[in-house]
Amino acid sequence: MSDQVKLDYVEFAAQDLIKTKQFFTDAFGWDFQDYGDEYSAFTNQGLNGGFYKADMCSEASKGGALLVFYSPSIETTYDKVVKSGGVIVREIFDFPGGCRFHFSEPSGNEFAVWSESR
Repeated sequence: MSDQVKLDYVEFAAQDLIKTKQFFTDAFGWDFQDYGDEYSAFTNQGLNGGFYKADMCSEASKGGALLVFYSPSIETTYDKVVKSGGVIVREIFDFPGGCRFHFSEPSGNEFAVWSESR
């Protein structure tokens, strides 16, 4: 067992837990475990975490942490995000080493998706 301390869990506020869970299920195939009416957890997504009921959201432009997904096909993922009700915050753009886009889910939390190429 390692003595290294590492990131293990992340939590986000969600104004609408039902819509947020449905978005991540539709767009990324996530499963959730509810713990009462105000908390829902996800596992096996690279980093475990959950959403708690609150009238707040995490936006990178306001200093919130930005979690970035990896996709081998960024355009396919872009289409799934839009079809599932995500809002594109920043269109696909190139950077040294790849490309990415930013989106917000129905409760307003901002995420990004990156890939090596389009």
